[in-house]
Amino acid sequence: MSRTVSSWILSSARSSIVLQGKGRWYSICIPNRNKIKWKLVFSKTCPYPAGSCSLDSAFSLPKAFRHTSTEEEHFSFQLSPAQINDILRAGELSHKTLDLNGKNASSVLRFESNQLASNSPMEDRRSAATCLQTAGMMFGVFDGHAGAACAQAVSERLLHYIAVSLMSRQSLEEIELAVEAMKPVRPILQWHRHPSDVEYREITSQYFENLRVYWQHLLDLDTELGFSLEEAMICAFKRLDSDISLEVQAPQESELMRNIALQVAFSGATACVAHIDGVHLHVANTGDCRAVLGVREEDGTWSTLPLTRDHNAFDEFEIRRLKREHPRSEEKTLFVNDRLLGILMPSRAFGDVQLKWSKELQHSILENSCDVEALNIYQYVPPNYHTPPYLTAEPEVTYHKLRSKDKFLVIASDGLWEMLSNEKVVKLVAGHLTELNVRKPPLTFKKPVNLGYMHNLLLQRKSKGLAPLDQNIATHLIRHAIGSNEYGEVDPEKLAAMLTLPEDLARMYRDDITVTVVFFNSETIEDYYRNH
Repeated sequence: MSRTVSSWILSSARSSIVLQGKGRWYSICIPNRNKIKWKLVFSKTCPYPAGSCSLDSAFSLPKAFRHTSTEEEHFSFQLSPAQINDILRAGELSHKTLDLNGKNASSVLRFESNQLASNSPMEDRRSAATCLQTAGMMFGVFDGHAGAACAQAVSERLLHYIAVSLMSRQSLEEIELAVEAMKPVRPILQWHRHPSDVEYREITSQYFENLRVYWQHLLDLDTELGFSLEEAMICAFKRLDSDISLEVQAPQESELMRNIALQVAFSGATACVAHIDGVHLHVANTGDCRAVLGVREEDGTWSTLPLTRDHNAFDEFEIRRLKREHPRSEEKTLFVNDRLLGILMPSRAFGDVQLKWSKELQHSILENSCDVEALNIYQYVPPNYHTPPYLTAEPEVTYHKLRSKDKFLVIASDGLWEMLSNEKVVKLVAGHLTELNVRKPPLTFKKPVNLGYMHNLLLQRKSKGLAPLDQNIATHLIRHAIGSNEYGEVDPEKLAAMLTLPEDLARMYRDDITVTVVFFNSETIEDYYRNH
């Protein structure tokens, strides 16, 4: 991005109407490389009431770097390379899977993740956990809208619902007996979290009680076989969304818990969750997050295998599904301007009760609530709202049996896919793996090793002109997503400009971005096929 373009961004922002306000939906234009893409956004006031956990600082840019308004007199797009790296790497998370012997026996070798905020506070969330009472690992990416509340709740709860759905009847009976006897319950999941990840601690006890009601329901089913993994994921998604809807209708212990329940239900979130157990990969997707597999073919070339479909107005299957579920008289009003009822881009999501409840129920809940306006919740019934629900959280589940040539899985919110194609993402990850191997050859030491010898080795490496490389692949993808020029190369000035865009402008140029990349252990996968 040249200085002329940087100046154009600033002057355009100052001469335009600032997209701020309360409780209104906005359709704004986001430049996306060589084409224009429209995206639905909500006013970006903080969705959390006083006294609740604040997310203002989670994964947001340091105020020293990011401007708060285009009206600032001394406005600059300049950042040093060190400042750029500090911003890009603030949300990095990585984990390598090892067994007790120090040898990796899991099909998951490691995962690397990162987030970059556009909204303030950020509306994306992510989860990663190892199943302790069942087999496998789970990874989730959650893209919130109309605030972060729903994405926050789903990121905390959904993996537990899936894990419980997979547990044996005996295990469910054991944890129920432990709870009844007020004894400690064996952990269901081992979480892999970033230090900045937050929780709704004020409402954790209620979340646990509702999870308990769910496993009691599973025990009442009186079935010994249990769910298949696909059935478990579908049931977990639907049950959690149902609980979100019921919690806001039930009496709450405090005003704080009531407010959180309101915000969760009246905001929304799309979700993409991968469950990996040995060579068995299941991906459950609701909305427009995406999961893509990177495959290295026998000839050394890389190919892309999408494991999800974007659930929106551009998907023919979704259009046909909605037409089947509603009267023929509504066919022309189901999607208006490529949005569900003219409002929402994704056609599947958690929360968003405005598109699920009857008009009467919405009015009843909001009328009997406290100051919902202060919570940034407004009753809005779109035109042609006749036969709800129009929205579902039911996921589409894809199964894939891993092969040794399947090298990695990329799960990301649409903020990444708006900027980079599936093929470009796989190419960047593959290239990054190659560069890491080339740029980090093993140092061969002559004995005895002394400081002078080590210094000469480092000078030799430096003389080759090797630029610093992101160790976290998710950071590498985010850097390219917001900083690439028309030649696919990272333009430092464009990158700095995109990172310093003020809060009243950033969302017009980029969305929140969340990326998790899971690397597979080819040796473990090959061992499976040798033994089966």
